[in-house]
Amino acid sequence: MTFSLATPWGSWEELRSELQCQDAASVGAGLLLPSWVPSHPSCSAIGCSAWKLPSPVWKAAHGLASRSCGWSLKRPLSQTLCSRSVGGKGSTPMPCRFEKMEGQVVGTMLRLFRNRLPRLRAGSRQDNLREAAKEPERAPEHCLSTFAGGQHFFEYLFVVSLKKKSSGRDYEPTITYQFPKRENLLRGQQEEEERLLSAIPLFCFPDGNEWAPLTEYPRETFSFVLTNVDGSRKIGYCRRLLPAGRGPRLPKVYCIISCIGCFGLFSKILDEVEKRHQISMAVIYPFMQGLREAAFPAPGKTVTLKSFIPDSGTEFISLTRPLDSHLEHVDFRSLLHCLRFEQILQIFASAVLERRIIFLAEDLSTLSQCIHAAAALLYPFSWAHTYIPVVPESLLDTVCCPTPFMVGVQMRFQQQVMDSPMEEVLLVNLCEGTFLMSVGDEKDILPPKLQDDILESLGQGINEFETSEQLNEHVSGPFVQFFVKTVGHYASYIKREANGQGRFQERAFYKALTSKTNRRFVKKFVKTQLFSLFIQEAEKSKHPPAGYFQQKILEYEEQKKQKKSREKTVK
Repeated sequence: MTFSLATPWGSWEELRSELQCQDAASVGAGLLLPSWVPSHPSCSAIGCSAWKLPSPVWKAAHGLASRSCGWSLKRPLSQTLCSRSVGGKGSTPMPCRFEKMEGQVVGTMLRLFRNRLPRLRAGSRQDNLREAAKEPERAPEHCLSTFAGGQHFFEYLFVVSLKKKSSGRDYEPTITYQFPKRENLLRGQQEEEERLLSAIPLFCFPDGNEWAPLTEYPRETFSFVLTNVDGSRKIGYCRRLLPAGRGPRLPKVYCIISCIGCFGLFSKILDEVEKRHQISMAVIYPFMQGLREAAFPAPGKTVTLKSFIPDSGTEFISLTRPLDSHLEHVDFRSLLHCLRFEQILQIFASAVLERRIIFLAEDLSTLSQCIHAAAALLYPFSWAHTYIPVVPESLLDTVCCPTPFMVGVQMRFQQQVMDSPMEEVLLVNLCEGTFLMSVGDEKDILPPKLQDDILESLGQGINEFETSEQLNEHVSGPFVQFFVKTVGHYASYIKREANGQGRFQERAFYKALTSKTNRRFVKKFVKTQLFSLFIQEAEKSKHPPAGYFQQKILEYEEQKKQKKSREKTVK
């Protein structure tokens, strides 16, 4: 897999020459998108409204970023503040006046720009991590893809342990077991694997290096997502716990890397891995080899694995995939436990307009489950920006990003986050069920009538559901219905040309809405990347996709026809 960026100047060597950059490693080939660039597979520019470059450089970069990503500078450069000053973290923001940029400040700006590029120096774990973690975190079918049957379950299984550093008392997360071991890789494949291996430990232990041996530690199951600039992604399913034994010991993490989003199923796989690891590492191999050779089941189907365990004999393990695959990667219970319906609706509204959202929680399980649940509410649309369910300590400056993001941060870093320079952020405290920061208009983003419909539907029989699948459908349904009512008529406004290519009629689309409040909302929504990506796919397809959303659209249209028919009969 190759990572590259186009620039307004052509090659990276030309860019380095243009910027007079002294650090060749910063602008070498094969870079991933920096976290502060509007991240999306189509984005191929460097530019950011928080870090200002000299005028010819900034204009070209900003122009390309605007065309590629659909964002623009909202205020004149002379009125914009840098998010970082020369003094470093915690310093007062410094005005960057356009007319003086070419003079005394240009050197500082070039250094800021150079330092914001991910570096590829050998042995630099943090810089390689920044590469592997960059998001578009684009998620068709709301955050993680829906997969057909027949694919492999996973790519890797890792065990990550804490090893004491040679200098000091701190511990460093290290991969102590890997399955499978891959040999004879091509150069590009080897480089990709090295980037992955450098990122995995820090995402398994995002809390930092201040650990001490423990006698008790609550088991945690969480996940993280690594996304490449081409939109492909790998999901890390993690189980962190104390290994079997007596006396104080350090926790370790079992981590399964897969391109498949199905959290319930992988949680069960982690149960089996944990059970075997308590016996012997050698017992894990035949189980994972059998799983690797099995085909991932289609929705509603089951795969049965045969596995031998010493002293227990042969076991048969059944892995069943949910029938409704569009919600198989999410569990809404944590989100409902932490927040009220009204708060969830405000988070949804902020996400719909692609704002910055930060979740705070003590444990990793709550963070990853709640952020996946929040992104899932956007179905059938896909969050196309920075998306990190659990932000490692070394990447906390992600919250200073001027572009949209949805991230989870552990509560121990709350003050560090609060002290960071941020604008228009919704900061959600999941432990207290409160908003620590907000824009202030979250209650006014969505049409009032449709807000009432969502809240009413959510409150009906919420305590009557026995399974997580039933609860997921109940919570997701009102938000899907919201999109059905506001944009469900999109297919009627894609006009086909002779070659079959579709062209979306945006003005006629939102004018077709009779409700003024609905129309006002949709006029804003059609400008987002959420909607743009969705429509681009629809324009390419000659027929509406035969998915869950289309099914709900047809049901809604049928209900409207029946209602009109009844009204005519009454008259």
